[in-house]
Amino acid sequence: MKEQTRELGNFLANYFIEQGMDVDVAHFLNMLINIAIVGVLWYVMHYITKKLVLTSFQRFTNKTVTTFDDYLVKSNFPRYISNIFPLLLLILTVPVVFEDYPKLLSVFEKLVDIYIIFLTVFIGRSLVRTTTNYMKRHERYHDKPIESYAQILIIFFWSIGIIFMFSELTGKSVVGFLISLGAASAIILFIFKDTILGFIASIQVSVNDIVRIGDWITFSKYGADGFVTEINLATVRVQNWDNTYTTIPTYNLISDSFHNWRGMQESPGRRIKRSLNIKQNSIRFINDEDLARFQEFDLIASYIHEKQEEINTYNSKLGVDKKHLINGRHQTNLGVFRQYALSYLKAHPKIHKEMTMMVRHLPPTTQGIPIEIYCFSEDKRWEYYEAITADIFDHLIAAIPYFDLQLFESPSGDDILKALKPLQSK
Repeated sequence: MKEQTRELGNFLANYFIEQGMDVDVAHFLNMLINIAIVGVLWYVMHYITKKLVLTSFQRFTNKTVTTFDDYLVKSNFPRYISNIFPLLLLILTVPVVFEDYPKLLSVFEKLVDIYIIFLTVFIGRSLVRTTTNYMKRHERYHDKPIESYAQILIIFFWSIGIIFMFSELTGKSVVGFLISLGAASAIILFIFKDTILGFIASIQVSVNDIVRIGDWITFSKYGADGFVTEINLATVRVQNWDNTYTTIPTYNLISDSFHNWRGMQESPGRRIKRSLNIKQNSIRFINDEDLARFQEFDLIASYIHEKQEEINTYNSKLGVDKKHLINGRHQTNLGVFRQYALSYLKAHPKIHKEMTMMVRHLPPTTQGIPIEIYCFSEDKRWEYYEAITADIFDHLIAAIPYFDLQLFESPSGDDILKALKPLQSK
């Protein structure tokens, strides 16, 4: 077969020599004509195989139920595969065309080898992208950084491809090239520092399950507050609540501190933790008249009755002088309000009853005594969570005057003017 191909390739050279043409000129002209013929054959074969392969793949994908082949088409896999047949033509014809010119043959063989390497890398990259897009369809992979793994594989393919290309161009073995590469490792580490850090970080983020796609994170350093939409080798993309996007270097997820709200998203409720500041001078002991009035409040009627019986029993045993309320034990309007707030939370239909629920004192401040409401809403969606929180505090703020308590509020300009009016009138 080789002999027949060689004879066919030298047919024109022999013909020109028989016609009296110089041998060198005849072989050179024969080479140019063969290059033109091979070029035309390559183009025709490339065009035909491309059409055939693309059409066949399209018909195949239309008939199949699976979508993997659809993603193969989108990632240009058939287009790359169609280049294999024209490549085989070059592998068979290049040695024949340049048989009489060893130096040119060496150059073109290297070009063909480089073309093979490029084609292999592109086919591998296409398969990686196809697999990535196919896996993204499945719900079990929605929160996994598949894009990061895909980029790692693509970089690996390109790295191997570049090593083989340099080996082909320089004539050194792959082992020799790697030894030379090791000598220049410091420069390579400096140039590809961000890529290497991103590579290490993406592995740590995935293995340690630090961040998943779909997690709500808050990263104040970069102004990010929203859902993670993409995790790449170098960056993490966050869609903020105002629909803007923030890009965070992947390495910073393991080197800096940020807030991940996944625990809240996976828990049965979302925490409500806000305070009301009560004026300290509005807090007092309550008398019998107050007790009768507070017992009319349905949510705390039974509590007041039971608590007052307990206090009366205690005071009677000690023989407490009831002339002054400071003697013995007595209920306060703030204590009754705290119980009212807790009873209101327990009766609220949208507060999770099996999670922590309390109304507590915080240390007194110059703005009064903070009374903190601590509970969990059953609905974790932001807009509904805010509505539930507002509903609770609307009610409690409106209820505070019923207990003869006052909320602390810094004086405004009008308050100061009202205070000065009596002095101005004098």
